[in-house]
Amino acid sequence: MVRNLVLVLLLSAAICGHAQPALKIAKLKYNGGGDWYANKTALPNLINFSNKELGMTLSAEDQVAEVGSTDLYNYPYIYMTGHGNVVFSPDEARNLRNYLIGGGFLHVDDNYGLDKFIRLELKKVFPELELVEVPFTHSIYHQKFKFPNGLPKIHEHDGKPAQGFGLFYEGRLVVFYSYECDLGNGWEDQRIHNVPTEKREQALKMGANILSYCFTTN
Repeated sequence: MVRNLVLVLLLSAAICGHAQPALKIAKLKYNGGGDWYANKTALPNLINFSNKELGMTLSAEDQVAEVGSTDLYNYPYIYMTGHGNVVFSPDEARNLRNYLIGGGFLHVDDNYGLDKFIRLELKKVFPELELVEVPFTHSIYHQKFKFPNGLPKIHEHDGKPAQGFGLFYEGRLVVFYSYECDLGNGWEDQRIHNVPTEKREQALKMGANILSYCFTTN
């Protein structure tokens, strides 16, 4: 109950624009050997864009939260990325589940190579749920910026279309999984990933939509 209340207060502050101190978002640190720390400039750039375009009051620097730590409950939005292996222990899976059930939100962004691992680990978190494709009519695609055809394709991997998958707990989208899209590459500094300007703008707008959905719906 206390953890639920913390998340409610954080989200209320974000909606009202009165977060004191500024609301923070975090990147998920996980075990297994995958590069959880990838896309180092992505979240700061998304934060800057969202503060400017949506009037948010997010702290300029992203934080790091370990999957098994109660620090998760300090952040209404958690970003997860990487290219390789992911392993959640039973305690970590339980902690992440409690965070999500309590009002938290996890955005998994496949940076290529994450898919076969994250699907197995999410089953540890919600064994009773299946990842399903989020319909294009879902409000996550229709915040300030409209994406009537779902996720934009930012970075080419295997020639597959970009897809947005989700885990819905009691009707609420608690995990959004951007696959074959690589939003984080589009958020990165231009010097790191030379993404065309149009694609970069699409990535930032979709990212802002995800934050907006998280803060106003969850």
